[in-house]
Amino acid sequence: MDYAMSILPALLRGAVVSVELFVITLLLALPLGLPIALGEMSRIKPLSWLCKAFVFVFRGTPLMLQLFFFYFFFPIVLGVNIDTFPAAVLTFVLNYSAYLAEIYRGGINSIDKGQYEAASSLGLSRWQTTFDIVIPQAMRVVIPPVSNEAITLVKDTALASCISMAELMRVSEGMVNRDGSLLPYILAAGIYLVFTFFVTLILSHVEKRFSSYKRKEQ
Repeated sequence: MDYAMSILPALLRGAVVSVELFVITLLLALPLGLPIALGEMSRIKPLSWLCKAFVFVFRGTPLMLQLFFFYFFFPIVLGVNIDTFPAAVLTFVLNYSAYLAEIYRGGINSIDKGQYEAASSLGLSRWQTTFDIVIPQAMRVVIPPVSNEAITLVKDTALASCISMAELMRVSEGMVNRDGSLLPYILAAGIYLVFTFFVTLILSHVEKRFSSYKRKEQ
């Protein structure tokens, strides 16, 4: 018990870093995924190909490999040192924006094409139709898969330990190597579970709010 209490403060400091990575990634990746999705669907072929290539690369390669790439890219190629936290944020934002772009694209494609025709008959431009009619409906459709991605992100923050970022997993791993005890891993698992529990509660509340709003519209 004394050992657990002695290591808990350091684990909580690592957990704070994990939470910061989680929050910043969501705040940046959630809006970034939308223009990428619209770019994939664009009639401008070079833009569409570029966005599709971006999604293909970041969904088709391991997140850990991407972390290594960005962490070593700046010092080796550009001669600029970059700290572990900015490197992790950059990697996670790009990776998750690619996954979110595909979720958004699927949500937009799920909207009945007849709504474009109806909006056109009312004199609305394609831009107005997309942003005023289609995207608001698509956002309600994509909430469940976006919620799943957010929960996955909680666990994926542990991968930042591979570039020696002092988040929860890295801190617990250092304690296990130093003390020869598995207790830090057990406590870290408990912290991840608590974190996931609260994220799940928040996302479930958001889903219920949007579901009730959708029923009222109908």
